Amino acid sequence: MIDLTRMQQNETGKIIEVQGGYGLTNRLEAMGIRVGVTITKKSDQFMRGPIIAQVGNTQVAIGFGMARKILVDVKI
Repeated sequence: MIDLTRMQQNETGKIIEVQGGYGLTNRLEAMGIRVGVTITKKSDQFMRGPIIAQVGNTQVAIGFGMARKILVDVKI
């Protein structure tokens, strides 16, 4: 289990946990990011930039700090 920032580009996994408070979990759920959903990391910026992830057919940009709080079980 790793956080979203440590995933490789185009790697897919299942969200296991979101380590955040009520505000963070609500903001992520509004983007379709919740426990049990499959997520694919599409790209990231060098040195703590935003991360582009795909959830279903939608691509979303997530800040580095938020992405560190999303724990993912990576599929091999």
